[in-house]
Amino acid sequence: MSFQNVSFEHSIQKPILEEVSFTTRLGSKIALMGQNGAGKSTMFQLITGEQSPDEGNIRLEKDLSIAIARQVIPRDELDLTLRDFFQKAFKEQIYDIDPRIDKILEVVNLHAPKEKQIKDFSGGQQARLLLAFALIQDPDLLLLDEPTNNLDRDGIDHLTQFLINYKKTIIVISHDAEFLSAFTEGVLYLDTFTQKIERYVGNYKDVVKEITARVEKERRKNAALEKLVQEKKDRANFFANKGGKMRILAKRMRESAAEAEESKVDVRREDKAIRDFAIEVGEHHAGEILNIKSLTIMRDHKLVTCEANISLRKNRHLLLTGPNGIGKTTLLEHLANGTQKGAQISEGVRVGYYRQDFSVLDFNETVYNSLNSAATTLNEQKLRSIAAGFLISDKFMRTKIGDLSEGQKGLVAFARLVLSKPNLLILDEPTNHINFRHLPVIAKAIDRYEGALILVSHATEFVDQIRIDEVLDLDKLKQVRT
Repeated sequence: MSFQNVSFEHSIQKPILEEVSFTTRLGSKIALMGQNGAGKSTMFQLITGEQSPDEGNIRLEKDLSIAIARQVIPRDELDLTLRDFFQKAFKEQIYDIDPRIDKILEVVNLHAPKEKQIKDFSGGQQARLLLAFALIQDPDLLLLDEPTNNLDRDGIDHLTQFLINYKKTIIVISHDAEFLSAFTEGVLYLDTFTQKIERYVGNYKDVVKEITARVEKERRKNAALEKLVQEKKDRANFFANKGGKMRILAKRMRESAAEAEESKVDVRREDKAIRDFAIEVGEHHAGEILNIKSLTIMRDHKLVTCEANISLRKNRHLLLTGPNGIGKTTLLEHLANGTQKGAQISEGVRVGYYRQDFSVLDFNETVYNSLNSAATTLNEQKLRSIAAGFLISDKFMRTKIGDLSEGQKGLVAFARLVLSKPNLLILDEPTNHINFRHLPVIAKAIDRYEGALILVSHATEFVDQIRIDEVLDLDKLKQVRT
């Protein structure tokens, strides 16, 4: 595949690529990187032909087969059965598709009846289905868009080993540094400031070191040139005041200063990280905030009720763990909505709920209206200040939620939590789609949160930065006898 002077923009206000050229060779394993909203997923749409370049050409090897593992399953496919879902991977009817499904589900370490509807799978299981949907096509070029989102550690390890052994070409978008470094051998970096693609050799960690060293070198060079420029300007002013022939020397000094000014380079601007923030607790709630005596989970594709003995008060942090498919997302949804039998949220408690698929957001609402509806008693200036801290500019304020990238939706969701001042914070995989530069800032805010917290996350490095007072392993709970 090759890009030849490709330019593309969503609108005049949203340029993505400007005269970009690069090639990929057969069998290469490449990471496509760039900050949230830079246009990485759009790059995949250009490769698959879903979008067409405004200028330039994208050339593909003759008869090249391409498959993409998307970030999320489209809402209009959630009611499909497992069998019908995989049938959509092929243009023609496949009459012996069941054996193919069995084989590919084995690859992603998932077992389920083929009549089960997609909406009944957990977030982690849906992530595996998205990957399997691409793999069942056995493509020459495999495009993976955030494939580790919602996967537990076993799932990530399983996927990593598969990709190491995969003999064909892979381009992957991911913010998971460890995952990328395990199998990639090159990086295409989409710079949101220049709309150019920078090509690097080596894995993710190698590239980060190279970029950091380059930026530091450019900054040192510019600092030295800035000092030289100022010295020459000062000397030019000194000689100009002397009059006579000294003015000729002053002119030469100014010309020399101008040459030094032109020698300065544009330092590569790094992705901005969000500002430090705090999720404040609203009206402080004395006593118990949440009590759980029993809860419902999935075992062997069946709902079961298990005993629990959880009491959350102010400043108490609970981590929920368990394998993909046990029903963590469904459990958190029921807890947040107050519909979980055996669980009781105390009266007057304000709940802040971060859901991994962002379905708590209204995709037809503008960012401004979404933030405004979450605010308690903040004025306009404060609202916009909080939004700016999450890199939400005035331009994005007028954008519909559904038009944002997944990473940008995540930042809007965090901004809403800050504005809502919850007593109980429920977080379902809060690292999904989020740029790695933002994660330490988010972890610090959660660690310092003084309300009651329930967290589900498979990102161990992220969890390690957060104070956890209690861990509840759902897989070890005792089933209630009926």
